[in-house]
Amino acid sequence: MKTASRIHWSSLAFGALLSFGVAGTATAQDSCTPKHEGLQTLEQGFIIPAVTILVPFSFMDANGKASGIDGDILAEIAKMECLEIKPQTVDTAAAIQSVISKRADTTVGAWYRTEKRAEVVNLSAPLYVDQMSVWSKAGIDTMTGLEGKTVGTVQGNLWVTDVAAILGDSLMLYPNSVGMQQDLMSGRIDAGLEGMGAAIAAMSAGGMEGMQIKPIQPDDRVGASQAAGQITFPLAKGNDALLAAFDDDIKELHESGKIAEILEKYGMSPSAADTGEARLLK
Repeated sequence: MKTASRIHWSSLAFGALLSFGVAGTATAQDSCTPKHEGLQTLEQGFIIPAVTILVPFSFMDANGKASGIDGDILAEIAKMECLEIKPQTVDTAAAIQSVISKRADTTVGAWYRTEKRAEVVNLSAPLYVDQMSVWSKAGIDTMTGLEGKTVGTVQGNLWVTDVAAILGDSLMLYPNSVGMQQDLMSGRIDAGLEGMGAAIAAMSAGGMEGMQIKPIQPDDRVGASQAAGQITFPLAKGNDALLAAFDDDIKELHESGKIAEILEKYGMSPSAADTGEARLLK
């Protein structure tokens, strides 16, 4: 969904950091009792997320820590389970495959709960909801209004297949929302399609002068336009104990108000934590 800005480490610095992390984990495990015993992750004592760069949902901070809404929620789960987080940055298009191929335990980056994803990965209980939105200077808010225009969106977004069937070659795909935003502001595309959370982040960061952000009106041709997507943590098939632990931990984070607090921290409405019953979008 964006051009992943990777943080490069010297081999010496990385080795020192890794050594520190392992030592820190051993100490933490000595004094920490996990909420769920015997969880199996790809590397004992760690949870490895594939991190896509999609502010405010997921990004790497200056210290190489997985941050953003999803990153902070995952950090709370890791604390409950006495795990350290060992993030790896990936392009959006490779994130789900990283989980399927068991190179990552999960992935962060505002992943929707969909029927197609549920076929290849386990999907955790809903974290929060995010609406599909249109970014344009003209204030477009319908698919009909986008027809005949050059429109950008991010690879891997829930609506790509449906929108491509409508717009054809007029749809431009980007690896991240930053690149889409740049082309939108320069006039190379007429409109962009992104989640409302990403829109809020872009507006608050500045650089969107004259741009209007509108929730898209429901359209029978685009499933994602008809219901706000529920965000999830994708997990590898076959590890049902890890899925059950995530679901239980997420329930506790909802009940304590922690997820609403994290949403508010990043400029989103805490009401987005009110996900309703778990559902799968088509």
